[in-house]
Amino acid sequence: MHVCLILFPGFPMLALSLVREVLRLANAQAEQRLFTLTVRTVNGAAVTDRDGTQVAGALPDWHGAQGFDLVLLCAGEAPLTALPMGLRAFLLRADAAGATLGGLDTGGTILARLGFLDGREAVLPDSAPAELPENVKRIALSRAPFALDRQRLTTAGGLAVADALTAWIARAQGPALAADTAEALAHGRMRDAGRCQRMAITADPLLERMQSIMAARIEAPIAVEKVATELGLSPKQLRLRCRKGLNRTPAQIYLDLRLARAEQLVSETTLPVSEIARAAGFASPSAFTRSYHARFGAPPRRPRHSGVARTESEQAATRH
Repeated sequence: MHVCLILFPGFPMLALSLVREVLRLANAQAEQRLFTLTVRTVNGAAVTDRDGTQVAGALPDWHGAQGFDLVLLCAGEAPLTALPMGLRAFLLRADAAGATLGGLDTGGTILARLGFLDGREAVLPDSAPAELPENVKRIALSRAPFALDRQRLTTAGGLAVADALTAWIARAQGPALAADTAEALAHGRMRDAGRCQRMAITADPLLERMQSIMAARIEAPIAVEKVATELGLSPKQLRLRCRKGLNRTPAQIYLDLRLARAEQLVSETTLPVSEIARAAGFASPSAFTRSYHARFGAPPRRPRHSGVARTESEQAATRH
Protein backbone atom coordinates (compact mmCIF):
# COMPACT_ATOMS: atom_id res chain seq x y z
CA MET A 1 0.00 0.00 0.00
CA HIS A 2 1.30 3.44 -0.94
CA VAL A 3 1.32 6.44 1.38
CA CYS A 4 1.96 10.00 0.21
CA LEU A 5 3.02 12.61 2.77
CA ILE A 6 2.89 16.23 1.60
CA LEU A 7 4.92 18.66 3.72
CA PHE A 8 4.00 22.33 4.08
CA PRO A 9 6.29 25.05 5.46
CA GLY A 10 6.49 24.99 9.26
CA PHE A 11 5.42 21.34 9.50
CA PRO A 12 6.16 19.44 12.75
CA MET A 13 9.21 17.19 12.29
CA LEU A 14 7.80 14.78 14.89
CA ALA A 15 4.91 13.96 12.55
CA LEU A 16 7.27 13.11 9.69
CA SER A 17 9.38 10.94 11.99
CA LEU A 18 6.35 9.10 13.38
CA VAL A 19 4.91 8.37 9.95
CA ARG A 20 8.22 6.93 8.80
CA GLU A 21 8.71 4.88 11.96
CA VAL A 22 5.19 3.46 12.12
CA LEU A 23 5.33 2.31 8.50
CA ARG A 24 8.83 0.89 9.00
CA LEU A 25 7.70 -1.09 12.03
CA ALA A 26 4.57 -2.31 10.24
CA ASN A 27 6.69 -3.65 7.40
CA ALA A 28 9.08 -5.29 9.87
CA GLN A 29 6.23 -6.93 11.77
CA ALA A 30 4.64 -8.18 8.55
CA GLU A 31 8.05 -9.40 7.36
CA GLN A 32 7.33 -7.90 3.96
CA ARG A 33 7.17 -4.45 2.40
CA LEU A 34 3.45 -3.82 2.72
CA PHE A 35 3.78 -0.04 2.87
CA THR A 36 5.78 2.44 0.85
CA LEU A 37 6.14 6.14 1.63
CA THR A 38 6.54 9.02 -0.82
CA VAL A 39 7.41 12.37 0.75
CA ARG A 40 6.65 15.50 -1.25
CA THR A 41 6.87 19.20 -0.48
CA VAL A 42 3.87 21.29 -1.38
CA ASN A 43 5.78 23.78 -3.53
CA GLY A 44 8.50 21.54 -4.90
CA ALA A 45 11.20 23.50 -3.08
CA ALA A 46 12.88 22.72 0.21
CA VAL A 47 10.64 23.38 3.23
CA THR A 48 11.63 24.22 6.78
CA ASP A 49 10.00 22.63 9.81
CA ARG A 50 8.87 24.48 12.94
CA ASP A 51 12.36 24.40 14.44
CA GLY A 52 14.21 25.53 11.33
CA THR A 53 15.35 22.15 10.00
CA GLN A 54 15.21 22.05 6.21
CA VAL A 55 13.86 19.13 4.20
CA ALA A 56 14.83 18.85 0.54
CA GLY A 57 12.14 19.56 -1.99
CA ALA A 58 10.43 17.08 -4.26
CA LEU A 59 8.69 18.27 -7.40
CA PRO A 60 4.90 18.41 -6.86
CA ASP A 61 3.93 17.36 -10.36
CA TRP A 62 0.50 16.46 -8.96
CA HIS A 63 0.39 13.28 -11.02
CA GLY A 64 -0.02 9.73 -9.76
CA ALA A 65 -2.83 10.46 -7.30
CA GLN A 66 -4.58 7.21 -8.27
CA GLY A 67 -1.58 5.22 -7.04
CA PHE A 68 -1.90 6.17 -3.37
CA ASP A 69 -3.93 4.49 -0.62
CA LEU A 70 -3.35 7.23 1.95
CA VAL A 71 -2.54 10.90 1.31
CA LEU A 72 -1.48 12.94 4.34
CA LEU A 73 -1.09 16.71 4.61
CA CYS A 74 1.38 17.86 7.25
CA ALA A 75 1.31 21.62 7.81
CA GLY A 76 2.53 24.37 10.10
CA GLU A 77 1.05 27.33 11.93
CA ALA A 78 -0.24 29.10 8.79
CA PRO A 79 -1.65 26.18 6.79
CA LEU A 80 -3.89 28.22 4.50
CA THR A 81 -1.14 30.47 3.19
CA ALA A 82 -0.67 30.18 -0.58
CA LEU A 83 -2.33 26.83 -1.22
CA PRO A 84 -1.14 25.60 -4.64
CA MET A 85 -3.68 25.39 -7.44
CA GLY A 86 -3.01 21.73 -8.20
CA LEU A 87 -3.54 20.46 -4.67
CA ARG A 88 -7.33 20.21 -4.65
CA ALA A 89 -7.44 18.46 -8.01
CA PHE A 90 -4.80 16.00 -6.80
CA LEU A 91 -6.83 15.24 -3.68
CA LEU A 92 -10.03 14.86 -5.71
CA ARG A 93 -8.35 12.28 -7.95
CA ALA A 94 -6.94 10.40 -4.97
CA ASP A 95 -10.35 10.42 -3.27
CA ALA A 96 -12.08 9.17 -6.41
CA ALA A 97 -9.56 6.32 -6.59
CA GLY A 98 -10.44 5.23 -3.04
CA ALA A 99 -7.59 6.77 -1.06
CA THR A 100 -8.01 7.92 2.51
CA LEU A 101 -7.26 11.64 2.86
CA GLY A 102 -5.60 12.74 6.08
CA GLY A 103 -4.56 15.90 7.86
CA LEU A 104 -1.87 15.79 10.54
CA ASP A 105 -2.18 18.57 13.09
CA THR A 106 -3.05 21.72 11.08
CA GLY A 107 -3.16 19.68 7.88
CA GLY A 108 -6.77 19.02 8.82
CA THR A 109 -7.46 22.74 8.44
CA ILE A 110 -6.46 22.48 4.78
CA LEU A 111 -8.80 19.55 4.19
CA ALA A 112 -11.59 21.52 5.85
CA ARG A 113 -10.89 24.59 3.73
CA LEU A 114 -11.04 22.52 0.55
CA GLY A 115 -14.33 20.89 1.57
CA PHE A 116 -13.05 17.36 2.09
CA LEU A 117 -14.31 17.08 5.67
CA ASP A 118 -17.91 18.13 5.08
CA GLY A 119 -20.27 15.76 6.89
CA ARG A 120 -17.39 13.92 8.58
CA GLU A 121 -16.18 13.64 12.15
CA ALA A 122 -12.81 15.35 12.35
CA VAL A 123 -10.16 16.61 14.76
CA LEU A 124 -9.14 20.19 13.98
CA PRO A 125 -6.90 22.73 15.71
CA ASP A 126 -8.56 25.15 18.12
CA SER A 127 -7.92 27.93 15.60
CA ALA A 128 -10.05 26.31 12.88
CA PRO A 129 -13.48 27.62 13.95
CA ALA A 130 -12.20 31.19 13.77
CA GLU A 131 -10.35 30.67 10.49
CA LEU A 132 -13.06 28.65 8.75
CA PRO A 133 -16.41 29.41 10.44
CA GLU A 134 -18.55 28.35 7.47
CA ASN A 135 -16.57 25.17 6.75
CA VAL A 136 -16.58 24.08 10.39
CA LYS A 137 -20.37 24.27 10.52
CA ARG A 138 -20.45 21.29 8.15
CA ILE A 139 -18.01 19.20 10.23
CA ALA A 140 -18.63 17.11 13.36
CA LEU A 141 -15.76 18.34 15.51
CA SER A 142 -14.19 15.76 17.82
CA ARG A 143 -12.06 16.26 20.92
CA ALA A 144 -10.50 12.81 20.56
CA PRO A 145 -6.79 12.49 19.67
CA PHE A 146 -7.76 11.47 16.15
CA ALA A 147 -10.77 10.66 14.00
CA LEU A 148 -11.05 8.09 11.21
CA ASP A 149 -14.39 8.56 9.51
CA ARG A 150 -15.20 7.24 6.03
CA GLN A 151 -11.86 7.65 4.31
CA ARG A 152 -10.90 10.75 6.28
CA LEU A 153 -8.18 10.73 8.92
CA THR A 154 -7.47 13.78 11.08
CA THR A 155 -5.29 14.08 14.15
CA ALA A 156 -4.24 16.36 16.93
CA GLY A 157 -0.52 17.04 17.20
CA GLY A 158 2.23 15.11 18.94
CA LEU A 159 1.99 11.37 19.47
CA ALA A 160 -1.60 11.26 18.22
CA VAL A 161 -0.11 10.94 14.73
CA ALA A 162 1.18 7.45 15.58
CA ASP A 163 -2.17 6.41 17.05
CA ALA A 164 -4.01 7.66 13.98
CA LEU A 165 -1.72 5.91 11.53
CA THR A 166 -1.96 2.67 13.51
CA ALA A 167 -5.76 2.93 13.37
CA TRP A 168 -5.55 3.28 9.59
CA ILE A 169 -3.31 0.20 9.42
CA ALA A 170 -5.88 -1.71 11.48
CA ARG A 171 -8.55 -0.87 8.95
CA ALA A 172 -6.35 -1.41 5.88
CA GLN A 173 -4.47 -4.57 6.90
CA GLY A 174 -6.21 -5.89 10.00
CA PRO A 175 -6.09 -5.40 13.77
CA ALA A 176 -3.37 -7.97 14.41
CA LEU A 177 -0.73 -6.10 12.40
CA ALA A 178 -1.83 -2.79 13.94
CA ALA A 179 -1.50 -4.20 17.46
CA ASP A 180 1.94 -5.63 16.69
CA THR A 181 3.06 -2.31 15.26
CA ALA A 182 1.73 -0.32 18.20
CA GLU A 183 3.48 -2.56 20.69
CA ALA A 184 6.76 -2.40 18.78
CA LEU A 185 6.51 1.38 18.74
CA ALA A 186 5.70 1.56 22.45
CA HIS A 187 8.42 -0.82 23.62
CA GLY A 188 11.10 -0.24 21.00
CA ARG A 189 11.15 -3.93 20.14
CA MET A 190 9.24 -6.47 18.13
CA ARG A 191 6.42 -8.49 19.62
CA ASP A 192 7.59 -11.74 21.19
CA ALA A 193 7.16 -14.71 18.89
CA GLY A 194 4.03 -16.70 19.58
CA ARG A 195 2.28 -13.91 21.49
CA CYS A 196 -1.35 -14.24 20.46
CA GLN A 197 -3.88 -11.54 19.77
CA ARG A 198 -7.12 -11.30 21.71
CA MET A 199 -9.31 -10.55 18.72
CA ALA A 200 -12.21 -12.91 18.21
CA ILE A 201 -11.52 -15.17 15.25
CA THR A 202 -14.11 -15.01 12.51
CA ALA A 203 -14.38 -15.91 8.84
CA ASP A 204 -16.67 -12.93 8.25
CA PRO A 205 -14.63 -10.02 6.78
CA LEU A 206 -17.26 -7.54 7.92
CA LEU A 207 -16.81 -8.65 11.54
CA GLU A 208 -13.04 -8.36 11.10
CA ARG A 209 -13.57 -4.78 9.98
CA MET A 210 -15.93 -4.17 12.89
CA GLN A 211 -13.26 -5.28 15.34
CA SER A 212 -10.71 -3.06 13.60
CA ILE A 213 -12.99 -0.06 14.06
CA MET A 214 -13.51 -0.92 17.72
CA ALA A 215 -9.82 -1.61 18.34
CA ALA A 216 -8.94 1.79 16.94
CA ARG A 217 -11.24 3.47 19.48
CA ILE A 218 -10.45 1.74 22.78
CA GLU A 219 -9.62 4.84 24.83
CA ALA A 220 -12.61 6.80 23.52
CA PRO A 221 -15.26 4.18 22.63
CA ILE A 222 -17.91 5.12 20.10
CA ALA A 223 -21.54 4.01 20.18
CA VAL A 224 -22.34 0.64 18.65
CA GLU A 225 -24.87 2.46 16.45
CA LYS A 226 -22.03 4.47 14.95
CA VAL A 227 -19.99 1.31 14.34
CA ALA A 228 -22.98 -0.12 12.48
CA THR A 229 -23.27 3.06 10.40
CA GLU A 230 -19.60 2.86 9.40
CA LEU A 231 -20.20 -0.70 8.26
CA GLY A 232 -23.30 0.26 6.28
CA LEU A 233 -25.63 -1.74 8.54
CA SER A 234 -28.45 -1.00 10.93
CA PRO A 235 -27.79 -1.80 14.62
CA LYS A 236 -30.19 -4.74 14.35
CA GLN A 237 -28.39 -6.14 11.30
CA LEU A 238 -25.05 -5.84 13.08
CA ARG A 239 -26.36 -7.64 16.16
CA LEU A 240 -27.64 -10.50 14.03
CA ARG A 241 -24.33 -10.70 12.16
CA CYS A 242 -22.40 -10.82 15.44
CA ARG A 243 -24.70 -13.44 16.94
CA LYS A 244 -24.27 -15.60 13.88
CA GLY A 245 -20.52 -15.16 13.48
CA LEU A 246 -19.27 -14.82 17.07
CA ASN A 247 -22.25 -15.74 19.26
CA ARG A 248 -21.91 -12.40 21.06
CA THR A 249 -23.47 -8.97 20.79
CA PRO A 250 -21.48 -6.04 19.39
CA ALA A 251 -21.40 -4.45 22.84
CA GLN A 252 -19.96 -7.62 24.36
CA ILE A 253 -17.29 -7.82 21.67
CA TYR A 254 -16.35 -4.19 22.25
CA LEU A 255 -16.09 -4.81 25.99
CA ASP A 256 -13.91 -7.88 25.34
CA LEU A 257 -11.45 -5.74 23.40
CA ARG A 258 -11.35 -3.04 26.05
CA LEU A 259 -10.83 -5.52 28.87
CA ALA A 260 -8.11 -7.29 26.90
CA ARG A 261 -6.31 -3.97 26.58
CA ALA A 262 -6.77 -3.33 30.29
CA GLU A 263 -5.45 -6.76 31.23
CA GLN A 264 -2.36 -6.14 29.12
CA LEU A 265 -1.72 -2.86 30.92
CA VAL A 266 -2.28 -4.47 34.33
CA SER A 267 0.16 -7.26 33.50
CA GLU A 268 2.87 -5.28 31.74
CA THR A 269 2.90 -1.80 33.28
CA THR A 270 2.92 -0.02 36.62
CA LEU A 271 0.18 2.42 35.65
CA PRO A 272 -2.34 3.23 38.40
CA VAL A 273 -5.82 1.78 38.08
CA SER A 274 -7.27 5.18 37.23
CA GLU A 275 -4.97 5.53 34.22
CA ILE A 276 -5.68 1.99 33.04
CA ALA A 277 -9.41 2.64 33.35
CA ARG A 278 -9.04 5.72 31.18
CA ALA A 279 -6.90 3.92 28.60
CA ALA A 280 -9.51 1.17 28.32
CA GLY A 281 -12.37 3.63 27.85
CA PHE A 282 -14.13 3.33 31.20
CA ALA A 283 -15.96 6.30 32.70
CA SER A 284 -14.59 5.71 36.19
CA PRO A 285 -12.10 3.48 38.03
CA SER A 286 -14.95 1.88 39.99
CA ALA A 287 -16.83 0.88 36.83
CA PHE A 288 -13.59 -0.50 35.38
CA THR A 289 -12.79 -2.47 38.56
CA ARG A 290 -16.24 -4.09 38.58
CA SER A 291 -15.97 -5.14 34.94
CA TYR A 292 -12.40 -6.34 35.34
CA HIS A 293 -13.19 -8.41 38.44
CA ALA A 294 -16.23 -9.97 36.76
CA ARG A 295 -14.11 -11.01 33.76
CA PHE A 296 -10.82 -12.11 35.37
CA GLY A 297 -11.91 -13.07 38.88
CA ALA A 298 -9.51 -10.67 40.59
CA PRO A 299 -9.21 -6.90 41.01
CA PRO A 300 -6.78 -5.02 38.74
CA ARG A 301 -4.16 -4.56 41.42
CA ARG A 302 -1.89 -7.53 40.93
CA PRO A 303 1.89 -7.06 41.32
CA ARG A 304 3.39 -5.76 38.08
CA HIS A 305 6.98 -5.77 36.85
CA SER A 306 8.02 -7.51 40.05
CA GLY A 307 10.04 -10.18 38.28
CA VAL A 308 7.86 -12.85 39.91
CA ALA A 309 5.90 -15.19 37.69
CA ARG A 310 2.15 -14.79 37.84
CA THR A 311 0.16 -17.34 39.73
CA GLU A 312 -1.69 -20.13 37.96
CA SER A 313 -5.02 -18.47 38.75
CA GLU A 314 -3.83 -15.23 37.15
CA GLN A 315 -2.59 -17.05 34.07
CA ALA A 316 -5.93 -18.84 33.82
CA ALA A 317 -7.76 -15.51 34.10
CA THR A 318 -5.69 -14.13 31.24
CA ARG A 319 -6.65 -17.03 28.99
CA HIS A 320 -10.41 -16.51 29.47
